[in-house]
Amino acid sequence: MDRSNDYNDLEWAIGLNRRMLKFVGLWPQNSEKAREKLSSKFQLLFNAITLVFVLTIPAIMSLIRVWGDMMLMIDNLQFTLCLLITILKVAIMWSNRAALSPLIDMIARDWMRAKMKEERDVMLKRAKTTRILAICGGVLILLTLVFGLGFSSLGMSLRLVTNLTDPGRPLPIQTYYLHDVTRSPQFELTFLAQGIALTISGISYTGVDNFLGLLMLHICGQMENLHLRVRNLRRDPDFKATLKYNVRDHIRLIRSIEIIDDTFNLMLLGLTFLFGILFCLHGFLIINVLKEGGQLSVMQFVNFVAASVTVLTHMCLYCAVGELLVSQCEKVHHATYEYMWYTLEPKKAKNLTLMMLRANKPLHVTAGKTFPMTMATFCNILKTSAGYVSVLLANRN
Repeated sequence: MDRSNDYNDLEWAIGLNRRMLKFVGLWPQNSEKAREKLSSKFQLLFNAITLVFVLTIPAIMSLIRVWGDMMLMIDNLQFTLCLLITILKVAIMWSNRAALSPLIDMIARDWMRAKMKEERDVMLKRAKTTRILAICGGVLILLTLVFGLGFSSLGMSLRLVTNLTDPGRPLPIQTYYLHDVTRSPQFELTFLAQGIALTISGISYTGVDNFLGLLMLHICGQMENLHLRVRNLRRDPDFKATLKYNVRDHIRLIRSIEIIDDTFNLMLLGLTFLFGILFCLHGFLIINVLKEGGQLSVMQFVNFVAASVTVLTHMCLYCAVGELLVSQCEKVHHATYEYMWYTLEPKKAKNLTLMMLRANKPLHVTAGKTFPMTMATFCNILKTSAGYVSVLLANRN
């Protein structure tokens, strides 16, 4: 076995996500060097202060000022809610770093251990999906920053601009500051601070999502490998030792799923509410503009549509990965029950029932320990949100 190839595979699988989270000080594994530990803590502290005081609090103050104007409230909420969720993600990652660090060690051991070519191919397939999602997330952040900051620097804006929220030149985000941002150099410094804060916010938001995807897709790959080993169990000459290894591996994966659910269920619940609220508000605004004509320019209308599609895609991906996890767990369940246990000796058949019983329990990641993240849940949330859009339109008329 070539250890260098295994290490290269590991770096390829987690390297991009690790760099994103290290940039904002959220990578769960702490360096053994005291200097790097201290640097990571200062980095996280700087990022948290920037998010809270440069964007979140001024955005909430602006929301209070525009309360009652539906268009301006929607314009504000699409950023303010995302900022609040980002702070929640940062807090969850930081407070649960001790629980998440062993999962990173588990991923490293899985890549470095001896494995069949079929198992490696499955792991590479799942890692490729994770990398594609991370790259797409990074590109989305880059495009958002380029268009948002670029238009604002030219005196234009993709959001709604009024004298109430923007007495001078428009800033990238609808905010209200206690200092005068209409004069130089206050405007330029505030613009720069918002640009830095938006970069930190985007990387934190996407990086945590990618990290969750990394964990879940890796476990999906390990479940698929377990399914292959159970199906080929009859060909193994040492049935008892191989079954023992598979049972231990199954228990390890079940415990990993439980850790992920305990860590991220509150975040997923917040993301579910975020999706529902933003989908309702964006749907109301878009339909209202199409029916009655509105105050939006073409670029602003396109911006709201793009924001709606982005939120919809994110929620769909959460549920699709959750559905994949459920599907792989069910495959292990079917493989144990379809095994020709009646051809085994009674003692061997009895040992197989341990995995049968454990695989019978469905495994999934939940939103707030309330409902599983599956495509059925996504469809239900979508239908409920669409119903609320019609209620908002009816009240508007």
